[in-house]
Amino acid sequence: MMEDGFVGLRHILATVFLSGFAGFMEVPVITDVTVTAVCSGPDELCSLAVYLTGFQQVAIGLGTMVMMPVIGNLADKYGTKAILTLPMCLSILPPVILGYRRDTHFFYLFYTVKILTALVCEGAVDCLAFAYVAENIHGGTRISAFSILAGIKTISALCGTLVARFLPIAWVFKVSATSFLLGLVYMRVFLKERLNDDEDTDHRQDDHESNDVTMLAEPLLIDTTIKTSAFNKKQSSMKDMIFLMKTSTIFVQALVVTFFSSFSDSGMQSAFLYFLKARFGFDKNQFADLMLLVTIIGSITQLFILPRFASAIGEHKLLSTGLLMEFVNMAIVSISWAPWVPYLATVFVPGAIVVMPSVCGIASKQVGPGQQGKVQGCISGVKSLGKVVAPFVFSPLTALFLSNDAPFYFPGFTLLCTALSSMIGFLQSLMIKDVPPSPLNRAINNTSGEEV
Repeated sequence: MMEDGFVGLRHILATVFLSGFAGFMEVPVITDVTVTAVCSGPDELCSLAVYLTGFQQVAIGLGTMVMMPVIGNLADKYGTKAILTLPMCLSILPPVILGYRRDTHFFYLFYTVKILTALVCEGAVDCLAFAYVAENIHGGTRISAFSILAGIKTISALCGTLVARFLPIAWVFKVSATSFLLGLVYMRVFLKERLNDDEDTDHRQDDHESNDVTMLAEPLLIDTTIKTSAFNKKQSSMKDMIFLMKTSTIFVQALVVTFFSSFSDSGMQSAFLYFLKARFGFDKNQFADLMLLVTIIGSITQLFILPRFASAIGEHKLLSTGLLMEFVNMAIVSISWAPWVPYLATVFVPGAIVVMPSVCGIASKQVGPGQQGKVQGCISGVKSLGKVVAPFVFSPLTALFLSNDAPFYFPGFTLLCTALSSMIGFLQSLMIKDVPPSPLNRAINNTSGEEV
């Protein structure tokens, strides 16, 4: 049964792979492209490049913070396949621009288009993919499915980074645009809205009844009084999320962890590559080599280790362990004294990789299968909030401590601050309780079933 369910996910996994492959191809080269386009010399790192990256993160974060809950809500109403079409179409535009030319004028055109399209595209594929998996995979195997989904994303990062390592920069963006297009076509042709679409009406009824049983093991609102329905279908997705946050302490705790993890990751994104370029003179090839090592370790962890042990270990322990490893990783990198130290710190990469699958697994258990889009959209919205706040803190810090005007010599000070943010998330994760199913859940689900 478990294997059949995972085989049924192959089309959403392929879509995630093609989209991730296209996106990750751009990561190793975009720093060099930005510096070359906006700084006075190709080898000179200027503060403008850092601030442009930070502003882009803020603008995209503000947009996706609002859009992700809306997209998740629309996916619950109109289906994942229909809602995925728009972001996957828009994702093609930015790499087409840099694939054509990369001078200053075209870079700013790319920069503007990237911000506008990312308001809808950034995180949409991941958000809807997690919702799709949560809707179709139930019980204890869901965390393993989340791990496999995250593993496929990591494999796409590995392949994208490997291709970027050996392709000329111009071809990187052309191949990226092509991969986005192939992902869109594949998704439209092969993806099913539900894995049991080919079953007859009797089977659908059996599935509905089994879902009610499954929901007994996945509490709708595990720490609240009985409610007749989790969500009011007539009210907005924002009101739905406020209602759930008022009634589920575990969901609120998961959101807090999500914020600090995203805040930390966004800070790392703002500072890490610029730190390596300024401190050790890293270029495109060294960025790619480091990312290849990271993705190899991450993909092995997510595809071959976590699926076997995730259900037995549990989301809560995985989450805490991951955040602790993330803290250690960033703390070590912040005090790098030689170019090989960031490579050594990659042994802690599995920690950062398991955080979001664990959070999504915990949050998905707070609602039924038909409401996963709202929940995953809310998580993506909070992630975006972290991305909005982080650049206001970390971009000025990065520019200051990589300049000659730093109050004291500590080029990795920004990375140390991101490590402290991960530690706050770790402490919050220790407070999340694994509450077993109770008779209250039966009452909630029975009532919901009657309303349907």
